[in-house]
Amino acid sequence: MENILEKLVNNSRKAIDNGVYNISESLSNSGIDLGETIVNSQNAPLITEVKFSSPALGNIRKVSDPVDIAMQMVNGGASALSVLTQPFLFDGSPELFMKVRKVVEIPMVMKDITIDKIQIDAAKKIGADYFLLIQSLFDKKMVVEMDELIDYGHKNGVKVIVEAHTLDEFENACKTNADIVGINNRNLDTLKIDLNTTKNILEKSNPSKIIISESGIESKDDIRFLHKCGAKGYLIGTAIMKNDNIEQTVRGLVNSI
Repeated sequence: MENILEKLVNNSRKAIDNGVYNISESLSNSGIDLGETIVNSQNAPLITEVKFSSPALGNIRKVSDPVDIAMQMVNGGASALSVLTQPFLFDGSPELFMKVRKVVEIPMVMKDITIDKIQIDAAKKIGADYFLLIQSLFDKKMVVEMDELIDYGHKNGVKVIVEAHTLDEFENACKTNADIVGINNRNLDTLKIDLNTTKNILEKSNPSKIIISESGIESKDDIRFLHKCGAKGYLIGTAIMKNDNIEQTVRGLVNSI
């Protein structure tokens, strides 16, 4: 039986085989350095996520106009947008990403299970500023060399967020040329969430990278806790997508610090 990570990798292979990442358009990214934005922010720098479904929760919000959702996030003060491009289990697509890219000026993250340079080519064409790599896939030898994909992204003008869940993964991620390192509070093997994941990792390390905390962040108190732990930015999807008033929700979270 497939575990969750194997299923995610196989879904990406299926999407590649189905031509999901064959993009004919070519859009520009924001040209804004998200790392600098995070470091210089006077409030809580949020990467808000346009995500209609997930493996953990199934349907999060009825698939609707991503542009309207994105504009509410921007108006609420989001520093960047993460938009799902993985069709299987996440209801995302490069086309959905491009609809948002055409109307917003802030940095955007192509959120996907990146396993191949074809996806990085797509990230460049759809105007992504960043793409995501998951450290555990490389530590478990499920995917080709991470350094090769990071270098390829940089050569094509796309920066990289490397995501870790354990201390070993985090230390490995910090040794790469990643532009930002994310700590995922969700265990991708079990899908369980614990915000103490960020705390436990950061109190045992002294990272030189810009660190963001991801998953399970729902409230101002959560952000204040993670800020105290040493996280500099916060990726929030479900708590915002489930809310009726997205702009107000984002504004409240941004103003938590």
